[in-house]
Amino acid sequence: MKKLYYLMAVLAVSVAFTSCGNSKKQAETSSASELVSPEMDVNKALYVEEILQQAEQKVGKEILLKGFVTHTCKHSGRRCFVMGNDQKTTIRVEAKGNIGGFNRELIGSELVIKGILKENKLTKEYMDQAEEELKEKKGKEGNGETCDSELKNINGMREWMKANNNDYYSIYYVDGTDYEVVE
Repeated sequence: MKKLYYLMAVLAVSVAFTSCGNSKKQAETSSASELVSPEMDVNKALYVEEILQQAEQKVGKEILLKGFVTHTCKHSGRRCFVMGNDQKTTIRVEAKGNIGGFNRELIGSELVIKGILKENKLTKEYMDQAEEELKEKKGKEGNGETCDSELKNINGMREWMKANNNDYYSIYYVDGTDYEVVE
């Protein structure tokens, strides 16, 4: 079930929706002025799509990411989604380090985020298991449209894997340690 929850959260990025966890307590949020750092040079930051073009080489390394907040998790504030300059490409950012959380007021703002680029590799076996769980869920809960959308995303990942002769599908995200609002 934990794997299904994670896969559903990952898949939701492509449709700009996500499950934000069960925490009912709003996380404390640091103000942007507390996070300003001389290392956060807006001119050196790369937009989401530029980071993802180089993702394989940057996994595990510190990056400076620039983009527009499209969503913050309303329950915990522990993650947000940032869209690139192309208005199509998004990436998930987890609140770590000096980031106590992302408040709802950040939606629409442009941020520069310092963090570590991470990768989650979804294998064929993982996708098979998630697909079975989705089919069971669809039959029990009647969430036909949601499950159909998630199943379509899984099939798209499989098609990409086949076309690229790859045995996994990479999902990239950022463990953010600091951020600054671009004025």
